[in-house]
Amino acid sequence: MKLSREEKEKMPREKLRRLGVETLSEVELLALFLRTGARGKHVMTLATELLRHFDTLSQLMSADWSEFEHIEGIGVAKYCQLRAIAELSRRCYNERLREKQGLYSPDLTREFLKSQFTGEDREVFMAIYLDSQNRILKHRRLFSGTLSHVEVHPREIVREAINVNAAAVILAHNHPSGNAEPSKADKMITERVVSCCQLMDIRVLDHLVIGRGEYVSFAERGLI
Repeated sequence: MKLSREEKEKMPREKLRRLGVETLSEVELLALFLRTGARGKHVMTLATELLRHFDTLSQLMSADWSEFEHIEGIGVAKYCQLRAIAELSRRCYNERLREKQGLYSPDLTREFLKSQFTGEDREVFMAIYLDSQNRILKHRRLFSGTLSHVEVHPREIVREAINVNAAAVILAHNHPSGNAEPSKADKMITERVVSCCQLMDIRVLDHLVIGRGEYVSFAERGLI
C-alpha cells in the first residue's frame, strides 16, 4: 500500500511514541525537527540530503547561514531553529554540571566541552576550575583567537584559579579545522601552564583538544 505524504511524515513521530526517542536514526530525528520538506521533496529526503551535505550532525548544527542560503527547503526560520537547538544543548550541559557539581565522568567532561565549542569558527581556550574534591567552582572562556591560533597567557589562568581558590584545573581548546591532534605550540603552552600552576600548588588534571567528532586528552597520552 502506497503511503500518502502526510502518513510518511508521521512515521518518525509514531516510531518515537511506540519505541522511544532513542530508537530514531539521525535522519528521523532531523526530519522530526524539520517537520516539513520542500516542494516536491519529502521531509525524510530533505533530512538525508542535509546530513550528506554537511557530513556530520555536528557540522550541520554549527553551520553558518551562508551555507544554507542555496539549500531548497531551509529558510531563515528553520536555520534559526537549528542554531537555537544547538544553544539549548550547550545550556543543558551547563545545567548538568551545576547539578552534579563534579566531573566524575570523563565522558561528561568531553560532552560538555563539545557543547561549549559547537559553532565556533575560531580557536577558543577555556578552563574548568575545581576544588580538592573535583567539584566545579567555575568554568570560563579565557582567550579567543583565529581559525588556527589562540594566544594563551598562563598568568591569567593562574590568577583566576587563585581568585576562586581552585585546587585543580582542566584546560581545553578547540580546533575548528576538525583535526584534534595537538600542535607543537599546544604542547609548549601546556608545559608553561603546568609549570606556573605548580608554583601555586594547583594541579593541571588534563588538557583536552576538541575537534569535529574527535578529541585528544593530554592526560590519556601521558603528556601531563
